[in-house]
Amino acid sequence: MSGKTVRYTRGEIGNLRIVDDFLPSPDELVAVEDNVKVTLTLSRRSLDFFKPEAAARHLPYQRMIRALVDQYAGRIAAGRKRGK
Repeated sequence: MSGKTVRYTRGEIGNLRIVDDFLPSPDELVAVEDNVKVTLTLSRRSLDFFKPEAAARHLPYQRMIRALVDQYAGRIAAGRKRGK
């Protein structure tokens, strides 16, 4: 704690306005994906790269690897749709 004391006053705070609830529900915030568990053997070099990179971003390294694979698959699929 900073040691600062917050002092509240009695009475009205000021001009208040109630706004409509515009935030999405928690279910709408999280994209639901059809994930499948697989066993994947990685090289030590790859794991030594991903673990500290993910830790620096406060993410599980598995999520970072999954995002990389998803992006790769998405680009390849998009290229095939364009006829490349």
